[in-house]
Amino acid sequence: MAKMMTKRLTGIAASPGIAIAKAFRLNNADYVPVADKAADTQIEVNRFRKAVDEARQELEEIRLLTEQRMGAAKAEIFEAHLMLLEDPDYVDAVIDGIEEEGMNAEFKLHEIANCFIEVLSAMDNELLRERAADVKDVTGRIMSRLRGVSYAAIAAINEPCILIAEDLTPSDTAQLNLDYVLGFVTEIGSRTSHSAIMARSLEVPAIVGAGAAAGEIQTGTMVVMDASLGTVLIAPTEEEVAEYQSRKLAYDQRREELRKLLDQPTISADGQHVELAANIGSVEDLQKVLANGAEGIGLFRTEFLYMGRSAMPSEEEQFQVYKHVLERMNPKPVVIRTLDIGGDKELPYMKLPEESNPFLGLRAIRLCLSKQEIFRTQLRALLRASAYGQLKIMFPMIAVMEELREAKQLLKEEKGKLVQEGVPVSENIEVGIMIEVPAAALGADFLAQEVDFFSIGTNDLIQYTMAADRMNETVSYLYQPCHPAVLRLIHMVIRAAEREGKWVGMCGEMAGDVTAIPILLGMGLHEFSMSASSILPARALIKEVSRTEWAGYTQQILAMSSQEQIQQFVKQKTRSDLQ
Repeated sequence: MAKMMTKRLTGIAASPGIAIAKAFRLNNADYVPVADKAADTQIEVNRFRKAVDEARQELEEIRLLTEQRMGAAKAEIFEAHLMLLEDPDYVDAVIDGIEEEGMNAEFKLHEIANCFIEVLSAMDNELLRERAADVKDVTGRIMSRLRGVSYAAIAAINEPCILIAEDLTPSDTAQLNLDYVLGFVTEIGSRTSHSAIMARSLEVPAIVGAGAAAGEIQTGTMVVMDASLGTVLIAPTEEEVAEYQSRKLAYDQRREELRKLLDQPTISADGQHVELAANIGSVEDLQKVLANGAEGIGLFRTEFLYMGRSAMPSEEEQFQVYKHVLERMNPKPVVIRTLDIGGDKELPYMKLPEESNPFLGLRAIRLCLSKQEIFRTQLRALLRASAYGQLKIMFPMIAVMEELREAKQLLKEEKGKLVQEGVPVSENIEVGIMIEVPAAALGADFLAQEVDFFSIGTNDLIQYTMAADRMNETVSYLYQPCHPAVLRLIHMVIRAAEREGKWVGMCGEMAGDVTAIPILLGMGLHEFSMSASSILPARALIKEVSRTEWAGYTQQILAMSSQEQIQQFVKQKTRSDLQ
């Protein structure tokens, strides 16, 4: 009898690495309760309240565990879960339903939660769609308490495995025992989902969005996952297992080799230095920044200070955070981006009006200039912290000169006030802007006259240039970092800055893209800022690439008509470097 062929699946590479093990299928299938009348409504209400209290205690324990393992910022998601347990639209609605309709607690919980999940899942906003997973997680936890069953079998895993699930909730991911869970594959999800973000924090191989076929993988089936490529092999042959064991060994050896570059400067093959910096979203990310040899921080997203809470952070609270980061990195530079809220990031306590297209609406610098009391508080905290390190302040989403000038004027005013108060403020603060709006790229020549630096935010610049939402799977083919139009805008920005003697960095995902790095190096990009785990591979690549040689290819690349043509050109020129 002929042996069945190995089945292959492809998903989204969420966190790199190779894992080989038997599958462990996580079955947290939705429980659909029967709509029974309650014999005693008060007993049902008490059962529900007790289940909510027990769920709250469980979540608090998980929050503390997550904070210990991954830091306070990653634990903030559980603050949102705990807040849901206090939400009258959720909890009181279930209690009212039990009392008014005389239904059992399980049925009313299922009914109310489904309403929440359906509404959130239908939202255009990616962040709000992800909140549906939070409601599902919290509901499952309460439901398990009502039914007297275990919510998840993750804690029972006691041998090496690759976890397979429809999706992993934040609490699932936080409880992974990495002595046994070597990686995970989910049917749904994106690179921005909570499970993907936590996987990268834990540095565990992860593939998300592998589709319904992943749901057919049963516990005990041998699985191979190459999370660097997003590939899953189900029931591989002995030869395939041996091949991937060899690849894993090579991958691990490569990572060990890269450690030798940890404290080295980033020097191209022709002896030219560029700066490799890291993007961070919280104080806890500093550990990985330092552990991966970053030469600075090219983007500190300050939004985490404002999210997962019920009120604005105070000036003092912000000052302490900025001071801590600057002191830890000193004398290395730290670029701190002012508040970038809006689009896919919302603050419920600000009660902003709903917008039909929030990505083109009141967000980032537009929001800060319209709510100056919030902006001035942040500027004061930044200015106070500047005395403790090498601070560079960056304004996001500048589109017109008027926005830049107004932001600089507010900064100047707050600096003047602090100096009058006798508060030490650095005299060497560079002020720059993110180039993420095509208008700013096209107008870089005049903007460069009034800033100290540019940092190109390619995540937004690409989606605005291509008119394609980077979160929308149906138009994902249009999200092309190496499209000639995108590269022409980047080249235009770098040339405009050079004419004014200003430096240019890049803080979008493109900065760590192995295909883009040689092109950007040749164009004259000064600073590449990326996730901490990408720094050493990027440093190794740059050591093999001549800036002078690739500068000679720039016009040829810009004359090409498609991303595919450009990618093929890079592969041919770099040969084995990108293989």
